[in-house]
Parts: sequence; structure tokens; C-alpha cells
Amino acid sequence: MKNDLVNKLRASRDLSDDELRELIESGRDDDALRSAADAVRREHYGDRVFLRGLIEFTNYCKNNCYYCGIRAGNAEAVRYRLSKEEILACCAEGYALGYRTFVLQGGEDPYFTDDLICDITAAIRKTYPECAITLSIGEKSRESYQRYYDAGANRYLLRHETANPLHYAKLHPEKMSSDDRKRCLWDLKEIGYQVGSGFMVGSPFQTTGDLIADLRFLQELQPDMIGIGPYITHHATPFSDMPSGSAELTLRLVSILRLMFPYVLLPATTALGTLLPDGRERGLRAGANVVMPNLSPTAVRRQYDLYENKICTGEESAQCRQCLEARVKAAGYRVVTDRGDVRR
Repeated sequence: MKNDLVNKLRASRDLSDDELRELIESGRDDDALRSAADAVRREHYGDRVFLRGLIEFTNYCKNNCYYCGIRAGNAEAVRYRLSKEEILACCAEGYALGYRTFVLQGGEDPYFTDDLICDITAAIRKTYPECAITLSIGEKSRESYQRYYDAGANRYLLRHETANPLHYAKLHPEKMSSDDRKRCLWDLKEIGYQVGSGFMVGSPFQTTGDLIADLRFLQELQPDMIGIGPYITHHATPFSDMPSGSAELTLRLVSILRLMFPYVLLPATTALGTLLPDGRERGLRAGANVVMPNLSPTAVRRQYDLYENKICTGEESAQCRQCLEARVKAAGYRVVTDRGDVRR
């Protein structure tokens, strides 16, 4: 039965809700699913794996999301901000290592005003005109997104986290809403960004129905990038006693996403590598085609503590690059020095 569903999904890029439930919940052998996903990613992207140089430039955040280690209410967090000069130094190191995409990721930090974000973005664009600049700094107004785009940013990552508003309300404080998050994603698309969204797998109170709603929302949005990873518990959050999500279920969903969205840029996430020693390699074999090495200064990496036991916090950027290239090769793929734009 399952192989029939895999073949149907590969052919049609869609299944009914009941069929998706069967595919998501099945505990049977996932070899056929992974094999089909890998074949589809090779049809669209060959054996290429794209690197994104990740710069985690602030761990201050005004929000109090219940699952996040850098939430405003975490008094244990050791806070930091990188200066413009430090961010540009990370870009310089990454460029020398072959990265042609820089991802500036941070909490929703009011210190980084629109003027400052635009100044930093414009400086990167001027220095590296051929590179892609990705921002991942949360919910902003449409006017702010437009300003960043005009300054030179051309990609934006904003996970919707969960498409079910009731589930969203269980994970976030009352002042945050699923409607606002989705509004941001539509604004970003209309402005012209390459847009990335995604969701946590195994977050507290999540059901299979919630996961199906996530897939349906992504079908509507048609993003260029989809990032998913297992929920991982952090001790300094209200969910400290909740179990982490399943790496196996995450891998199954990576393959489902590849079959539903053959063109998409799909990371093998650090969270997968945190739960499984070979998690990123397995993510690539399941259909992913992006990895995101960390360019942040080693002195602050441990402080960007979204979840516990995060890997690669002590490696220098060059070490991180070499390690990932070896892992990608061992998985049967090859790292390329390329912006890695989406191929629809």
C-alpha cells in the first residue's frame, strides 16, 4: 500500500488527507519513499549540495515563544550582538571559503532598527554583488521588508512553525498570531523575495492533522525554500518537560516534501544532526539539497541556544566547511560553490 502511495505522490505531487496521514504515520520501511525523493532531487539538482553561510548575529529577542531557548523570558541566556564590522568579517571569511550565500539570522532584536539592517545589508551587497543575501529576523511590517529588499536582500526565511491557528496559540504568547505570521510570508512573496518557510516536527501538542495542515499551507504558499527540523527541548522554557520530536518522522517528511515540491531548496538541518550523529547525511539522502555551515564567531555560537546540545558550536568556520564537505561526499553528493538559486 505504501509503495503505491509513494508512486502516486511522485506522479501527482499530491495525495488526499487520508493518504497523507497513512504515509506520515506508517512505521513500515521508508526505503521506497527515500529512494523516490532522492531520484526527484537528482532530476532537478543532480548531486549538488548548496552551502549557506550562517551568521547568527544577535540572540536578543523581544518574543517569548514557549519552545525557544533565546526567548525574552529566559534569564539564563547570555546575550550578545555582533557589530556591523563583525558581521562583515564573517562574510569575508565565508567568501574566502567559497560561500556565495550569506544568511543573517537573529532574534527579533529592537536594537537592530530598519536603518541598521539596511546599512548592513547594503554593505554586504556592495562588497559581494554576486552573492545572495538572506535575512531571517522574524515578523516585520511590509514597509520594513520592502526597505531590506531595496537595500539588497533577496531571500527571506520565516518558518510558519504551524499552520493551525489553535496549535500556534499553544506555542506562542497571546500577542503573536498565526495570521500575522502568514501575512508576513505573503508580503515577502509579493515584494519579490525568494521565500523560505517551514515547520517544527514533533512540537508540543502537534497532531498528524497539524502536519497535514502545514503541507496544505505550503502548497498554497509555494515557497522557494522549506526548512523543517525536529523540535528539541530546552530546559529554560515552559516546555522543559516535553519530549523532543522524532528524527525519523522528520526524515520521512523531508522525503514527502521533496516529492510534493520537486523544485524546492530543502536543508538538511543542524537540528537533525543534533538528534542523530549522521542526521544531516540522512537528510540529504532523504531529498535535502542544502546545508548551512556556521560562520558566526566561535565565542558566541554556544549563546545562540535555540535548543540544547546544538552541534558545531566549537568549530572554526574553516573546520565547519571541511567537516560538512566530507560529510556531503560520504553521503554520495558534492558541495558546489554556487548561489544555489531555486530551479522551478
